[in-house]
Amino acid sequence: MDEFKKDIARIVSRTAQITESMLETPKDSEMGDFALPCFNLAKELKKSPEKIAKEIAEASAPTDYISRIEAVGPYVNFFVNPSKFAESVLVEISKLKNDYGKSLMGKEKTVMVEYSTPNPNKPQHVGHVRNDLLGMTISNILEFAGYKVIKSNLINDRGIHICKSMLAYRLFGENREPNKKTDHFVGDFYVLFNEKVKENPALENEAHDMLKKWEEGDKETLALWRKMNNWVYKGWNETYDNLGIKFDVNYYESNFYKKGKKIVEDALEKGIFEKNADGAVVAKLEQFGLPDKIVLRADGTSIYITQDFSLAKMKFDEYKPDQSIYVVGSEHVLYFQQLFKIFKLLQFDFADKCFTKIYGMVNVEGARLKSREGKTVDADDVIAEMTDLARNEVKKRYENLSEKEVDERSRAIGLAALKFFMLKQDAIKDINFIPKESLSFEGETGPYVQYAYARISSILEKYGKGAEKDADFRLIGSGCEKRLVSLIAKFPEVNENAAKNYDPSIIAHYLISVAQAFSEFYHSCPVLAENDDVKKARIFLISCARQVIKNGLALLGVDVLEEM
Repeated sequence: MDEFKKDIARIVSRTAQITESMLETPKDSEMGDFALPCFNLAKELKKSPEKIAKEIAEASAPTDYISRIEAVGPYVNFFVNPSKFAESVLVEISKLKNDYGKSLMGKEKTVMVEYSTPNPNKPQHVGHVRNDLLGMTISNILEFAGYKVIKSNLINDRGIHICKSMLAYRLFGENREPNKKTDHFVGDFYVLFNEKVKENPALENEAHDMLKKWEEGDKETLALWRKMNNWVYKGWNETYDNLGIKFDVNYYESNFYKKGKKIVEDALEKGIFEKNADGAVVAKLEQFGLPDKIVLRADGTSIYITQDFSLAKMKFDEYKPDQSIYVVGSEHVLYFQQLFKIFKLLQFDFADKCFTKIYGMVNVEGARLKSREGKTVDADDVIAEMTDLARNEVKKRYENLSEKEVDERSRAIGLAALKFFMLKQDAIKDINFIPKESLSFEGETGPYVQYAYARISSILEKYGKGAEKDADFRLIGSGCEKRLVSLIAKFPEVNENAAKNYDPSIIAHYLISVAQAFSEFYHSCPVLAENDDVKKARIFLISCARQVIKNGLALLGVDVLEEM
């Protein structure tokens, strides 16, 4: 594509000097393959954008690469030579393969992405799945765009929430070993505490006493804490492995929470924070249009925000990221507004480098999650349900598959449905996850995109050879062929756009468009039934479309299948 942009810049240079980055890709192909908006040239040339566009079009002539040039209002639209364009795009894809779409946009820049951050007192639920998938996919997209990415997980492994599970186990657990998946076993005691405290409110004080004992280093309390946290970690790791979630660094709150207290104490001495009437340390934020925020309890124990001060400092001291992105639920918007404002009050030099990627709540079949009441839709249950639903579909279609093949396909299709549904949505919106709908082989679903890949694989297998270098790209000329070429040519631009906006849904919707374009091509343009020359050209085209689908799905963490 670079040669086309360079040719356009050369053509336009007769009238104005432009850079290739000034060119846009029109949403409607009827408006050209590239467009030059002339607004930024108006000030320099002291003419209206419309007049500049008209002058550029009149002074320009077609070339080997550009077949037509026309002015439409303040835009100059450029139409490429279809065969040259197809050759350029398809040869590049066939050469780069898995690297097609990569860019240097983030060269020499480091981004830290913090995601997941569950509490070790229960298993992950479906809301965590959305967080996990967003964080992992944003990391993949940024890496593909050339950034060095540090994938981090904050584990809030101490605090009152942990002590509630610990106290319930001590009082009612009878020193039992886990008899189920270990994080679910611990989660049952968190639920039990919330049931028992209704009968005996004094348990709340006992939990706070346990927290104080933990902070004082009581050996018995610490031993129980380690045992139960390790049970949770073991269970979580199974869930992470099933979803394909990875981290470069895990931060454990217990390792650094005291550093946060020191930051608070120093700021209190400097007058940045104040003590309220109850003795709690408070950051005064009302002057900034935000509620005041307690940063340390009156009894001296830490809260979430206390450790977030020291964690942020640790991140920037160790990795020096250019950006730090927190993937967090919409219920935490106010908290992070307060946190970032306090970073500025503390005069942290990284205060303007911290950002949030906010996502909405997840409902399953309309039922809102309620973890404190033991009504969670657990991540493991959702994964199992999706796999079982996929297994039913696979067995309907293929009666003679081995159990191993059924298991592999079911897992890949079930997870594709789950991941694609979570990632195709605008992250900020609350979503209603309906498992059966997400598993459809038609429509805007993961299995639909997987099926396009598998269908192309089937054609290539029947052909018996891969893309051949002597393909005649002049034979790629029908409307559906041009549309498919044009779409797969946009993949690098699409990924850069997704990286700029931390938005996996851009990739997901793009892949749906590619799959739909291939479906139109498949029904309009025979491949194996054509003569050898046309067959070669179309095989080259669909093999490149297959590669783009594979690359895009890899960013979303979705496996491809040669057969569905």
